[in-house]
Amino acid sequence: MNEFLRQLPKVELHLHIEGTLEPELMFALAARNGIELPYASVDEAKAAYDFKDLQGFLDLYYQGMNVLRNEQDFYDLAMDYFKRARSEGVMHIDIHFDPQAHLQRGVPLEVVMAGLLRAKEEAEASLDLTIGMIMAFLRDRPADEALHVLEQASPYWKFLDAIGLDSAERDHPPVKFQALFARAKELGLVRVAHAGEEGPAEYIAQALDILEVQRIDHGVRCLESDDVVKRLRDQQTVLTVCPLSNVSLKVVERLSDHALPQLLAEGLKVTISSDDPAYFGGGLLENHLACADAFGWDEDTFRMLNRYAIEEAFVSEQRRDELLKRLAAA
Repeated sequence: MNEFLRQLPKVELHLHIEGTLEPELMFALAARNGIELPYASVDEAKAAYDFKDLQGFLDLYYQGMNVLRNEQDFYDLAMDYFKRARSEGVMHIDIHFDPQAHLQRGVPLEVVMAGLLRAKEEAEASLDLTIGMIMAFLRDRPADEALHVLEQASPYWKFLDAIGLDSAERDHPPVKFQALFARAKELGLVRVAHAGEEGPAEYIAQALDILEVQRIDHGVRCLESDDVVKRLRDQQTVLTVCPLSNVSLKVVERLSDHALPQLLAEGLKVTISSDDPAYFGGGLLENHLACADAFGWDEDTFRMLNRYAIEEAFVSEQRRDELLKRLAAA
């Protein structure tokens, strides 16, 4: 099974590129940019990657990204992960990135975009990997700031596949961002949103009704509402579930307690992703391996999960057909 999962063509729909910052690269970028880190060594940094909840993780996450200062940093960050993911059999990644987190540190949007787009172009040309771009907005920042950033990003709209909504979910309902998502719809952008991770099932309903999202990131708390489960099943709205992330952030205590088998039993369109792999115990392959151990899933289940991901990926139809054929041949 381990070898099958390594070779299986895999597709990831929920990946925060800032969350791929491994401690080794963090130290290298800190040295290059003359930044002092609060850790004496890589091992000490790794030891800090132990969180009690989502907010504890976010505090460290924003601290870590402070080493990202110039175009080359963002390029190195992205290429480091693209190469690592490709070596583990990943064929396509939809990446979230957080412009507000960089703008508030004084890093211009042009710097972020130049680095990420250069890495995307190079990866697609040389790695047999395709990349979707999701500009994500921080739900614990003001909604009018998010709308301003979206307008500021007008030179880059043509490079975006979607907008997203992430960061601290508790007490930040989707309805707060109704105007932002309405504007994105006017622009013809797909809308996705984190909902039902720490927040209740009601947040999933709001994301569907008010933000008109086509994808729910996480969504594991949908099981608290029969009505929400029925809607997700009837509409076949994809859930981008992140198993090892859910364990790290104490959404569940152990992976064996996870709702994933029940989500599948309910007939929901579930996919597997890694979320922030540097912080949560590994990338897409590690999440697959962990699920195989925890749930005893067979090869057909993993084929199905990746077929769902391919069907929903932000990719050309030609590439989608190619990936489906590779998956069928696996």
